[in-house]
Amino acid sequence: MKRSLILMTVIVFLQFVEAQQIQAQTKPITSEQIDSLTELVLKTFNVPGIAVGVVKDGKLIHAKGYGVANINTGKKVDENTLFGVASNSKAMTAAALGILVDEGKIKWDDKVTDYVPEFKMYDPYVTDAFTIRDLLTHRSGLGLGAGDLMMFPDGSDFNKKDIIHNLRYLKPVSAFRTKYDYDNNLYIVAGEVVARASGKSWEDFVEQRIMRPLGMKATAASLYRLKDRSNSIRPHAPVDGKLQVLDIDWSESANAAGGIWSNITDWSKWVIAQMNHGKYGDSLKQQIFSDDVHEETWSAQTIISARAMAPYNTHFSAYGLGWFLSDVKGYKQVTHTGGLAGIVTQVVMFPELNLGILVFTNQQVGAAFSAISYTIKDSYLGVVGFDWVKIMHDRVAKGEAEAKNINDEVDQSIKKEQAKTTGGFNATPYMGTYKDTWFGEIDITSNNGRTWLTSKRSPKLKGELFPYKGNTLIVRWNDRTMDADAYVMFTTDMDGKPSGMTMKAISPLTDFSFDFQDLDLKKIK
Repeated sequence: MKRSLILMTVIVFLQFVEAQQIQAQTKPITSEQIDSLTELVLKTFNVPGIAVGVVKDGKLIHAKGYGVANINTGKKVDENTLFGVASNSKAMTAAALGILVDEGKIKWDDKVTDYVPEFKMYDPYVTDAFTIRDLLTHRSGLGLGAGDLMMFPDGSDFNKKDIIHNLRYLKPVSAFRTKYDYDNNLYIVAGEVVARASGKSWEDFVEQRIMRPLGMKATAASLYRLKDRSNSIRPHAPVDGKLQVLDIDWSESANAAGGIWSNITDWSKWVIAQMNHGKYGDSLKQQIFSDDVHEETWSAQTIISARAMAPYNTHFSAYGLGWFLSDVKGYKQVTHTGGLAGIVTQVVMFPELNLGILVFTNQQVGAAFSAISYTIKDSYLGVVGFDWVKIMHDRVAKGEAEAKNINDEVDQSIKKEQAKTTGGFNATPYMGTYKDTWFGEIDITSNNGRTWLTSKRSPKLKGELFPYKGNTLIVRWNDRTMDADAYVMFTTDMDGKPSGMTMKAISPLTDFSFDFQDLDLKKIK
């Protein structure tokens, strides 16, 4: 026993010495270097505006904005410019539930139906077994982004009641609790659990119990609750290489999944509180949630396949409660990203280094925030020799080239089909109304010789149909910022007449929230 104790002491000492040696080798990036890095990223990835924050040892040591908030106005980004943090909102939803756990109002493994009795999944067994923990851990059996078309793109008329009701129609793609697939809609249900267990709306709860105690004065639980929007970004997306400003029309139903707006100054207070286990204030005497809740949210709940990626020696990856977790160069990394149309954000924490990195951008290319956060964390980890701007640029270029090849093939096929018919594409057999159980009706109509596909409940999903191959058509959406054109594949009845259709995104770069593959539309007239 004594020999084992001595051996363990030696191992711990050697690990401490190694950590000290790594720290001695590091050269943390300076603010001037972050400035140069971010300016290069702006140009390389065609991003109008970025805000970068670095938290070290409980203090915000770098907070600065770069570029412009809106290319039409030229208004500059600063450390107080507001961005939609998108799915970085999920950790705050988990924390809100954690507060209710601390208060004894809920338990992590309570059944969802105890609080939201109308909640149903496709499988009755899953419905009965589904817990609050399951809402947060992306292991429901639903596919990636299942049902997101009810809230994405912005502007649909699905409300929270609709979304919760329609979950019962979404068919699983894996067995319950066996596989990780990222989900947004179950966080909406989690927000409803907060509301019903607390007697307050999710928005009021997170603002009153988390944001205000931490002094996050400019932050709001949704775009429409911001007191002052004068210093906020507009989202941007490229169309044929040229940036366009996007409208913001966020669904209030989805706030618990991704509705919060904040700036790096405010969000750093949340990051600091996270690394302090929920503690805040003078001498950290106050606490938003307990150590037990903190440990639960930062503990692995769902295993994610991890790919070894130089130079970080990552062996394990998992999802906790509102956070991604992994090992990076022997340290625990806690992180999350967020994405809305034309906005992407990232938060990275290394609790053992007391280091937090925040990158908010107003263009939807994730490589931009990755190039910045990877470079910053490398400087603290002692990693050298990796040009992340170039690495990410090359990855983007490769992905765009692959997508272009696919789209070019589609274009060529459309032209061949159009050349076969002198009188134009005969869309008459396909016209009519098609209905999906959770998404509602889609109309196919003809107007001035052109054929249109229109969603009745999601107005942005309107586009022209083109012949492709056989009973497969192509829809090109009128809103070209979405990069979400899709195959429209018709099924036929015994007489060869179209009786239903399915859809699938064409480009591998299409956002997964365009979950066309989950639609099963039947012709009703």
